[in-house]
Amino acid sequence: MIDPHVHLRDWRQAAKETLSHGMEVALEAGIDELFDMPNTDPPLTERSLILKRLEDARVANPTMRYHLFAGLSADRDQVFAVVHLAKQLFPQVIGLKLFAGHSTGNMGLVDEQLQRSVYGWLAQADYQGVVAIHAEKESLLHGEREDLKDASTHSLARPVEAEVASVVDQLRFSEEAGFKGHLHVCHLSSTEALHRIEQAKKKGRRVSCAVTPHHVLLNMLDAKDAALGARMNPPLRSETERSALFAALLEGRIDWIETDHAPHTLADKLAGASGIPGFSGLLLLVKAMIERGADEKLLRSLLGERVLQVFGLPSRPISIPAYDTLCSLSQTACEAYPYDSYANFRLR
Repeated sequence: MIDPHVHLRDWRQAAKETLSHGMEVALEAGIDELFDMPNTDPPLTERSLILKRLEDARVANPTMRYHLFAGLSADRDQVFAVVHLAKQLFPQVIGLKLFAGHSTGNMGLVDEQLQRSVYGWLAQADYQGVVAIHAEKESLLHGEREDLKDASTHSLARPVEAEVASVVDQLRFSEEAGFKGHLHVCHLSSTEALHRIEQAKKKGRRVSCAVTPHHVLLNMLDAKDAALGARMNPPLRSETERSALFAALLEGRIDWIETDHAPHTLADKLAGASGIPGFSGLLLLVKAMIERGADEKLLRSLLGERVLQVFGLPSRPISIPAYDTLCSLSQTACEAYPYDSYANFRLR
């Protein structure tokens, strides 16, 4: 299987997880290809650090198919430099990442005019690859509504409207700038945002979206259970949103599943850090989908084939763990973490 959205930590965040450990657990779960996100510490926004990350990953586990996204910043020269690097080192550098709202790592480019400028620079540089988007509109976030003792309030602080508005912005800004690449909306959490993406697809736009296991297996009320540590960006949503996204997944309306694997220490979680481990959750979602009638063709598309197509990677077989091994695999993956938000998942 392919997981095209992970945060493997290491470097200054080695206490959370090392590259070696993350890859080992991913392989244990049946994932043999990973796309790492750039909000590392330090971030993957310049050539030397990107080359170091690629080498560190190779040394950590040479059997893993490892790729990374280069981060986009507010500096025109930096954008042109990472475009050049992405063209030069593809597919190791698999694409570029734009944080349209702040999340872990504070790499957000939250000013709308700046977002327009970035798409313009990408167009000028003739970048036609994938830009992965963290879509939350900063001006619609309400931090004052959040109670750190109740993670369910995280959804009030970062409402659905912020995601939808940002998706609309990114589609409009990129089109107006003449951007010819592919937009991928990460970790979708709302059906209205999905609807806007489907409308864009019908107009011929190169755009895709993905969901995470936690957004289709849990709702915001589950976040009240402190043991789950279920605070992430974007947050868990209402049961109505959760069930509708799960239905859309089964209907083939979503391009793929990505875990957004993002481990933290327990102390970080208690202090309000956003992000949770994801590999065991992927197995639990596959199990839930099989129980609800998902066929092998759909699962192969969601767990790798569509990713290969969008990113222009060579076709290869996508192996999905057999149904009768999923329970034991997920338990093994959970035990690999001293703290794992999926350990007590209630499958619906």
